[in-house]
Amino acid sequence: MIEIRNIHKTFGKQKVLDGVNIFAHKGSSTALIGTSGGGKSVILKILLGLIEPDEGEVFIDNVKVSHREPGRTLSRIGMLFQGSALFDSLPVWQNICFKFLKGTEKLSSKDAKELAIQNLEKVGLNYKVANKFPADLSGGMKKRVALARAIVGNPKIILFDEPTTGLDPIMTNTINSLIREIVETMDVTTLTITHDISSVQQISDNVALLDSGRIRWEGKSKELKGSKDPYVFQFINGKHNGPINVN
Repeated sequence: MIEIRNIHKTFGKQKVLDGVNIFAHKGSSTALIGTSGGGKSVILKILLGLIEPDEGEVFIDNVKVSHREPGRTLSRIGMLFQGSALFDSLPVWQNICFKFLKGTEKLSSKDAKELAIQNLEKVGLNYKVANKFPADLSGGMKKRVALARAIVGNPKIILFDEPTTGLDPIMTNTINSLIREIVETMDVTTLTITHDISSVQQISDNVALLDSGRIRWEGKSKELKGSKDPYVFQFINGKHNGPINVN
């Protein structure tokens, strides 16, 4: 369960978040959409305990998130970063099980490698990939390795930051299908940040549209394309004119 209560955040004179409320019940998939620079990434950082809101509270499975103890929050969450964020100097298996090699829940190298291979198989990659380095991988393979890292250890919360950015349509569909399968089989709660409306409809049950620091619309993903809400209509159709300021 993810609960964001009345979050406010200002940087300098810029009000980035202005009373944001989001609730994702256990086992649900929620997408957060909106224009670039609209505050979506700030919400992720607050969820991870990396920055502190000026006002409001965040709860992960009824535990309050604290920027003073980010490790406690991070240990409960899987994260798929926009650029995959793999360590170039480490082989794939060490990237996947990094937290079990360097963190408090340590595994032996043998056990960590076996665990990495098990998770590679879950994302459609075979054991031979485990010894490769990120430079040897295609963009789609890097994304799948990053997905394997996000699910290792069976987290109950997974955050996806633009999971299909930079991928071709075929690989985009592959990643979306993997995400949907993982969400259903692992019974996890997810929050996805994305601009890709087709991905939203594939991987998310619920949607919230953020603009100018406020949630302007919430509903089911299947309701997006037929919505007459002016914010939704402008965003999904890429219109210049409308309530969303595109200047």
